[in-house]
Amino acid sequence: MTATPSDLFREANDRLTRLTADAEAGALDPAIELMVAALDAGGVIHAFGTGHSEAFAMEISGRAGGLIPTNKFALRDLVMHGDREVDVLTSALEREPWLVDELMATVPVGEGDVFMIASNSGVNGSIVGAALWAKERGHSVIAVTSMEHTMRVEPKHPSGKRLADVADVVIDNLAPYGDTTLEVSGGIGAGAISSITAAFIAQLLTLGVARTIADRGETPPMYISANIPGGDEHNSVLEDRYRGRIRRGA
Repeated sequence: MTATPSDLFREANDRLTRLTADAEAGALDPAIELMVAALDAGGVIHAFGTGHSEAFAMEISGRAGGLIPTNKFALRDLVMHGDREVDVLTSALEREPWLVDELMATVPVGEGDVFMIASNSGVNGSIVGAALWAKERGHSVIAVTSMEHTMRVEPKHPSGKRLADVADVVIDNLAPYGDTTLEVSGGIGAGAISSITAAFIAQLLTLGVARTIADRGETPPMYISANIPGGDEHNSVLEDRYRGRIRRGA
């Protein structure tokens, strides 16, 4: 294959077009309904991902054009808000199921909150463990994962479950097995796609929640850019409503 920028564009455009069609057909509505229900109940939306899937959580929580009652948590919270030393933060940590109770002890979880968990493979111990933790405590879980990839690899959690097995709603990010979409030489792949599709899914979900609330004649609790006049003031007023429930860090 030539693996040109145009080839990658076609791969990305094809998947974004399919996601758009699915969203317009209502495929994301079950996830949007869970998110709206959580906000209506005074809850917040917790977002989690490890490795490159943390980018999904960043798209959901704490950004301009995003929902204010959102909270991103990450493996480094074991150090930042827990008792672990920084040397625990290795690339293998995401595979470990033992960390879940420690990690979740650092998260300001409240009744009625919903969890959004992204993982391309959907099999690592921390990811599946967090989903199980949430479900066992009565929280709804929305998963964003590659169904093609996750069904071709073995779960790493002792339960033998995948993220897709645990979640109430599963959204396929349409990434292929191995994530890369183009072959550059001798079976070597490039053109990873899951971050692109996951970011688009995050924005589709955010838009869906905002539209649902606006269609009821209410103003959705959205961030505006802190880098425009009045941005900080607008955001601070709304953040105060969720003080102690959402965490914003550097």
